[in-house]
Amino acid sequence: MFSVSAQEAKKVEVLPVQAKSTTATADGSQPAVVITPPANPNAPEIVFESDVMDYGTVDYNGDGVREFIFTNTGKEPLIISRAKGSCGCTVPTWPKEPIMPGAKGKIKVKYATNRPGKFTKTVTISSNAKTASKRLTIKGTVKPKPVVATDETMPVKKVTEGATPVENQ
Repeated sequence: MFSVSAQEAKKVEVLPVQAKSTTATADGSQPAVVITPPANPNAPEIVFESDVMDYGTVDYNGDGVREFIFTNTGKEPLIISRAKGSCGCTVPTWPKEPIMPGAKGKIKVKYATNRPGKFTKTVTISSNAKTASKRLTIKGTVKPKPVVATDETMPVKKVTEGATPVENQ
């Protein structure tokens, strides 16, 4: 057993905690209570100018690169740890260095425009922001592949070598 005098006692600050309530499991036992720490009020926050990028109608094999512009509106540096396209045809690139409070950054997205027709794809951003995961959407239509004219598809008047042109009479 030990004792602490009033002079030795230190003030202890108690932080509020949020407990998520859960219901009993199927077998009647009580599940463990999950305790989550309070949110960091100074955490970075990623705010995009737009969450959806409409490509409109683009040419087959046309420019498939677009940029999502964002701002860190929080009070701490924003670190983007990952950006992942919903398929291999959607490839994002993102800044690897921290984005300071108040600074802007951009996520570049390249869509493979060798796939004719309408498309809607997503890019999921993971970061240390208050909202740790953010989903961006790209959409548009890629024109059909152009038809290349060949001798078989278009009639071509052949010129005979050494022939003399006939003048209109």
